[in-house]
Amino acid sequence: MPQPRFAVLGAGSIGCHLGGHLLAAGHDVTLIGRPAAMAVLAGRGLTLSGSGRPPVHLPPDRLALATGPEGAAGADYVLVTVKSAATAAAARELAALLAPGAVVVSFQNGLHNPAALRAALPGRTVLAGMVPYNVVTSEPGTVHQGMPGSLMVEPDGTLVTALRGAGLAVEPRTDMPAVQHAKLLMNLNNAVNALSGLPLREQLGRRAYRRCLALCQREALAVYRAAGVTPARLGPTPPAVTPYVLGLPDAVFRRVAAASLRIDARARSSMWEDLQRGRPTEIDALQGEIVALAAAHGLTAPANARLAALVREAERAPRTWAGPELYAEISGSRR
Repeated sequence: MPQPRFAVLGAGSIGCHLGGHLLAAGHDVTLIGRPAAMAVLAGRGLTLSGSGRPPVHLPPDRLALATGPEGAAGADYVLVTVKSAATAAAARELAALLAPGAVVVSFQNGLHNPAALRAALPGRTVLAGMVPYNVVTSEPGTVHQGMPGSLMVEPDGTLVTALRGAGLAVEPRTDMPAVQHAKLLMNLNNAVNALSGLPLREQLGRRAYRRCLALCQREALAVYRAAGVTPARLGPTPPAVTPYVLGLPDAVFRRVAAASLRIDARARSSMWEDLQRGRPTEIDALQGEIVALAAAHGLTAPANARLAALVREAERAPRTWAGPELYAEISGSRR
């Protein structure tokens, strides 16, 4: 049986990480991204680093690059890694281009991207996936995996085999909605990290910043209960207990949650990267999602709402916040 052909729509940090590993393993992969990003790859090639593996460099002549959705024509699998705000447009563009039998896989943040793709691509197979670990563009042409972890995706034998063959750990899941809600709880830290200006390991090592995340997660968990949602357990700590653990003193947290600090010193959130590059963030699909879900159930999520507002302000005029200052701002203790 011939190897499947892949296209990655939205070849930023995550897209280049996934597509680069598949390409390094010998698969036919087309990376589709912004013209400026593809120009960097055309000049420098793509380097994959991190997660305890030696760096792998793919020279420019090994890369198939495109700047428009036509790059997905003929692919057996299209991995969608665009920002959530671009999903609907991406789906419309794909509708006329997908090969018969092509499978679309969403490896995106947020809760609604697989549903949006299915709505725009009737009759097509659309799978939900999730990347639980940090990947960031550490320098032009280099994507760096900052922590270990396993991809999660709805079962598909060919896809799982290809990803595993590319050296990526994969866990097939039949409960992806619960997984996505759990990932959203984790991703509420993206905004905290972005506003801290610190690497993830340093930020998570400071109690004041963790208290900001715990406050956001408590609101989210209350909203989930009202919505009848039970998030999946993705690590050693149940989601309901995580806010308590986050609030522990630093020395205790380091002992209790040592696995949470197994993060490369260079790792930062994708939202930090967006702010640094002057790009719109995904705050509406993260804190904004909690605020919207709260409103739909007659609740409020003031800490999440305030943090979302601060990120939107930072999109216009970047600034960093000390931990105690940020906690006072989103908890209301300053007002």
